[in-house]
Amino acid sequence: MIRKERKEIKKNLKGGPGELTFYHILETEELYGHGTMYARVVMPPKAGIGVHTHVHNTEPYYILSGHGDFTDADGTVHKVGPGDCCIIEPGQSHGLSNPYDEDLVFMALIYNE
Repeated sequence: MIRKERKEIKKNLKGGPGELTFYHILETEELYGHGTMYARVVMPPKAGIGVHTHVHNTEPYYILSGHGDFTDADGTVHKVGPGDCCIIEPGQSHGLSNPYDEDLVFMALIYNE
């Protein structure tokens, strides 16, 4: 089966500034209970995802293009770019922001522990 990605705009995600565009690759039911989201995400300059905690799941970000600031579980902020994978463990918190002048594009997968 071939299906086109589904576009969704989310504003102030987890309390973060601006709006992000999600291109859903798989729908929740296509993850067969193993997760809830698999998407390519475009974060424009000055937008972000607020720091939030994952309970019984995790959400790695794989950076495709652009740069961002990843806040990890202990509050440390790391500059990330293409080829970086931001990983947290279930029960930990994380956030991501784009204070730079170009779009930050990444893959996001929420899967269950």
